[in-house]
Amino acid sequence: MPITGASGEAVARAWEAYVPLDPMDNIFDRYWLLEQLKKGNGFEKQNGSVIRVNLEYAMNTTTKFMSEMETLTVAKTDTFDNAEFAWKFQGGDVPITDFERDTTAGDAGKFDIEARKIENLKNTLMDRVNASFFGDGTGTGGKEFGGLQYLVPNDPTTGTVGLINRATYSFWRSQQSTDTGSAFSTLLSFMRIVYNNCSNGIGMQNPTFAVTSQTVFQGYEGLIVATERIDRTSPNDKGLSGYKGQNIMFKDIPIAYDNDCFADNLYMLNDRNLKFVYMAWMKAEKPVRPSDGFWDVFKVRTTGNLITNNPRRLGVVTSIA
Repeated sequence: MPITGASGEAVARAWEAYVPLDPMDNIFDRYWLLEQLKKGNGFEKQNGSVIRVNLEYAMNTTTKFMSEMETLTVAKTDTFDNAEFAWKFQGGDVPITDFERDTTAGDAGKFDIEARKIENLKNTLMDRVNASFFGDGTGTGGKEFGGLQYLVPNDPTTGTVGLINRATYSFWRSQQSTDTGSAFSTLLSFMRIVYNNCSNGIGMQNPTFAVTSQTVFQGYEGLIVATERIDRTSPNDKGLSGYKGQNIMFKDIPIAYDNDCFADNLYMLNDRNLKFVYMAWMKAEKPVRPSDGFWDVFKVRTTGNLITNNPRRLGVVTSIA
């Protein structure tokens, strides 16, 4: 029986509402820390049973000032070692049924359901990766990647990282300073301290980016001298105040907020010494079809871990108020 009235014709001749090609993302944040590592040198591929980095950690102890006929001290000095990190694993899957394909085939499909489901899976995996990058590696029963709370902790004098005890070996400690001010009154001072402590002298191995929470980022932005200009050369000219977020810097490095960062921490980092080492990154497997079902399963996996090869070049300002 036909639908009577004007509403019936309206339903028949048009969609309920205009629907864009793809669903609008209402979930995912920007993964700023992950982006900085990916676009720089922070992604490195390795194989093997463990992740291993070679270290130079000591000077040659036989060197000395000496007289003309004095003899050298011949002794073997240990100067090299390596740190080891375990592989961590992450995976996810998307089942696509034949019914879903059939009902969205041809003109009936508003968007490519298969492609969008796989894209959602990858975005979900990256969301979990970025969140783990700020953790301590103990999440999900110790299965998560070792993050900044593990590699650049609030107390760098305790614990073991990469099989090296930070309490025993000071060369393996990251930099840390506690902000003792309030209302961001001393934030700039402590940022300078950590930046310089992370550097190997003026202009040598400086941090390459900083990341913090939105609250601290806004506090830092409020410390920048207001940039306001009125340049009336035509009736359409406008007054300007402030900077775009992507144009805010500290010294020579970009600083931004990441929603996964702890509320009162600000990290000074670089992609030379903080790396995501991977064996497989978002690797999609061929779809698997069960012998007794009408669907395909798409799988994506990542094998890797966040590691450091020199914690001394990484630092954090803590207790920012």
